[in-house]
Amino acid sequence: MTGAPPRGLEERLRDTRARLEGDVDVWVATPGSPGVHLIPLSYLWDGDAFLVSTPRSSVTGRNLLADGRVRLGLGPTRDVVVVDGTAEPVDLADLAAGTGDAFAARTGFDPRELDEPYQYFLIRPRRVQAWREANELRGRDLMRDGRWLG
Repeated sequence: MTGAPPRGLEERLRDTRARLEGDVDVWVATPGSPGVHLIPLSYLWDGDAFLVSTPRSSVTGRNLLADGRVRLGLGPTRDVVVVDGTAEPVDLADLAAGTGDAFAARTGFDPRELDEPYQYFLIRPRRVQAWREANELRGRDLMRDGRWLG
C-alpha cells in the first residue's frame, strides 16, 4: 500500500464499516493497576456497538467492571482501525433475545457453556480512527463523541 494516495472520508468510512462487520477478533486494551492490559477477544458487531465476553475474574473483566474505558484495535498495522469507547457490563439474563446465540454463531465461542463465570460487555464507540500510511494521518478521525463524521 506504500505510495497509494490517501483515501477520502467516504472510502475510509466504507472500509472501516466493512472491517467492523467482517472481522471477528479485536485487540482490547484496558487501564488498570499496574498498567494497561492488552488481550485479543472475539466480538459481535451490531452496527452500533461491540459485544465481547471475558471471565469476570480476569484482568480485563476486572478492569472493565472498575473503569469502563477501553481501546480496541482492529486490522494490521498498515490498515488499522482504533476505537476508543466505553464498556457496560451486560448480564446473561439481560441479553436481548437471540444475542447470545448470535454471539456464539459469529465468534465460534459460547461463554454460556463454560463453568467459569463469564461477563458480557457492550462497548459503545466514542471515537473511531482509521489509517493505512502516514499520508492518511490527516483525516483519520471517522467518529467523534459517538457520532460518525460525513
